[in-house]
Amino acid sequence: GCCLLPAIATFVVQAKYIYLYPTMSKLSFVILSMIVAACSAFAPLAQVRTVATPMVAQQSSPFVLNMAEDTYWEAEYPPSKVLGPLMSKMPSGLLGMVSLVFLGICAYSCGQSFVLQQEPGAIASGSWVKWYYVLGSFGGPLAWGTHVAAWIQRKNGM
Repeated sequence: GCCLLPAIATFVVQAKYIYLYPTMSKLSFVILSMIVAACSAFAPLAQVRTVATPMVAQQSSPFVLNMAEDTYWEAEYPPSKVLGPLMSKMPSGLLGMVSLVFLGICAYSCGQSFVLQQEPGAIASGSWVKWYYVLGSFGGPLAWGTHVAAWIQRKNGM
């Protein structure tokens, strides 16, 4: 009987805390859910027995890449084949121009977003966020990737 009294008192205090601070309760629930999800990502897989079936050799596509072979090189720069089937055929100059176009799109989008932020109340209302400027801001990472591809192609003589 008397051993349950501290547990009941703790529950009442905690219930009162949850009632007084519902926002903190929601935040705690979200944080706990994220921790459980992260832990479950590293949980070992269940062992499932399956009936063995003979393996049949399949025709491999010419586009299938062997990762160990295609991502390792001895030289200062990688071979053109690491760029994939499309960009490995493009000349360095064209990739450089594509990179400049992506960079220009990104700079224009960021500049226009800055202009929209200067309007009174735009930041508070969020009216400065336009989908086409957000889409244009992806030009920055694309410009970086295509300029690296241009460098690889230039080093490989293309």
